[in-house]
Amino acid sequence: MKMKWFKRLAVFIAMLVAALAVLPLFISVDDYRPRIERLLAEKLKEPVTIKRVRLAGLPLPHVVIDGVEIGKADIKVGRIAVTPNLLSMLSDTKVIRSIDIDGLVLNQRALDRIPAWIKTDPKAKPADFSVQVRAIVLDGALLQLQKASFGPFDARISLATNGFPERADITARDGKFKAKVVPSGGKFGIEVDAKAWRLPAGPPILFDELQVRGVATPNDASLSDIRAKLYGGTLTGATTIGWQKGLQLKGAYQVNGIELRDLVPLFSPQTRLSGRLTAKPVFSGSAPSAAQLQNALKLEMPFDIRDGVLQGIDIRKATSSMLSKDSGGQTRFDTLSGHYALDRGTQRITNLKVASGSLAADGNVTIAPTKSLSGRINAQVGSGKLASATVPLNISGTLDSPMALPTGASITGAAVGTAVLGPGIGTSVGAKIGNWAEGLFGGDKKK
Repeated sequence: MKMKWFKRLAVFIAMLVAALAVLPLFISVDDYRPRIERLLAEKLKEPVTIKRVRLAGLPLPHVVIDGVEIGKADIKVGRIAVTPNLLSMLSDTKVIRSIDIDGLVLNQRALDRIPAWIKTDPKAKPADFSVQVRAIVLDGALLQLQKASFGPFDARISLATNGFPERADITARDGKFKAKVVPSGGKFGIEVDAKAWRLPAGPPILFDELQVRGVATPNDASLSDIRAKLYGGTLTGATTIGWQKGLQLKGAYQVNGIELRDLVPLFSPQTRLSGRLTAKPVFSGSAPSAAQLQNALKLEMPFDIRDGVLQGIDIRKATSSMLSKDSGGQTRFDTLSGHYALDRGTQRITNLKVASGSLAADGNVTIAPTKSLSGRINAQVGSGKLASATVPLNISGTLDSPMALPTGASITGAAVGTAVLGPGIGTSVGAKIGNWAEGLFGGDKKK
């Protein structure tokens, strides 16, 4: 008796599977495609095209949408599969078991437009039913940002009945990046682990190792534990991000032993600087959007760089060649320290001190948003033609072509001294007298 019951059940299941496989061949939903395109275009205020809409019966009945494009190719999707809970289609709450998205490509313009697309209209008439999505699955997704890209990656997102994520897992297909979001006491715990991974937004910094731990709410995120190994050194610190009204960012870090040779050009392509950096950067900024945040960012950072080379300017040559306007070359140093500040695009380096054997220098330098340089450095060389003379150098030019030239009083004094007493000691004495006269008659006050 049991055997007969089992055979009947097997036959029924086989017939059901066959019906689900064959039924889509006789039912066409592609006739609804123009209407779907029109409704989406009205909602998003962007052109929408769909290549094909069809039904599939296995493994569960679902709708397949092929070849979706939104805007001017701002969003491309190879395939979307929507699997509903069939029984819920008869109730006021429609339940979608899963939305599987293959080959999603989003560019920067689409990311900027998403907040406007998902914004609800308070004047809109309430719908006669509600929709609950239980899971979203991304396979081979790619984000094309302004100067880089993130992906391809896979994502698995589980949603609660209220629409908030219950869990999200993101994994890059090359295995270099993994992220996890899980509920944590009314908030969401964030865990990020990456190896040999390059930052996709902003300067393309390469992390040998990166670990991020923190919590997030629908309005902000507090990344309280950030640890990284990069460019031969380490970085530790914390960052908070808010996005309820515009975008707010602040953070503080400790940097130890990072080699600057390959890192500095990522922030300033014109600058060539090497050496091991120790610093304590503190930053903050607030702007209506991420694109505007860079110009609103403020940064304060005491720093110390050891055993490095500054390319493009030779301080030693600028002090010893008083009557020459050529200061190009490089400055090797044992230590270079000071305080760096960035405020709305203007960079200032104060309390600058450079030491390298017989060379010592101190001063202040400003870098304008146009990358032009201004400032003054007082350089002292313990040997050579100027002996222990201190020579004020005016800093000018640009980051791409910096210049360090003696002040007018120094040049005049050096020229007179050379004419009266000859090269060498005459140049040194004349430069000292010129500098003394400049201070006596208000040069320091003017500075």
